[in-house]
Amino acid sequence: MASSSSYSSSPCAACKFLRRKCMPDCVFSPYFPPEETQKFVNVHKVFGASNVSKLLNEVPTYQREDAVNSLAFEAEARLKDPVYGCVGAISVLQRQVIRLQRELDATNANLIRYVYNEMPPRPPPPPPADQQSYGFCYPYQWTDPNEDNEGSNGGNM
Repeated sequence: MASSSSYSSSPCAACKFLRRKCMPDCVFSPYFPPEETQKFVNVHKVFGASNVSKLLNEVPTYQREDAVNSLAFEAEARLKDPVYGCVGAISVLQRQVIRLQRELDATNANLIRYVYNEMPPRPPPPPPADQQSYGFCYPYQWTDPNEDNEGSNGGNM
């Protein structure tokens, strides 16, 4: 732990928050520097310092930084949305991918029609308000993207 010597004058964020002396072999000090107190506070609130310490001791040294970053991301997501955590963020991104894929398919169809000098169709009407998802979407609101495509455009693409 070469980086622990740089923290000898100031305790790491974990030891500062837990109000204990930061030892040179502190498992937290390389991953929770003194200026990132909120990162540790979030991880501690969700997972607990003892559990994080056990986890870091079980993970190989070269993977610890990734593990801490994953814990920090999940903790922040869990604090923002206690029920779904990062699953909520993932569902929003999945809905956005589905919407963008539909838009890309429609644009490609229009491009093919244009290349073959066909009249472009009228733009499709916007989806109903309950299907527009620019914010959070709960998993029970997910729909099968193939269901909508086959019924609404006759299976063009």
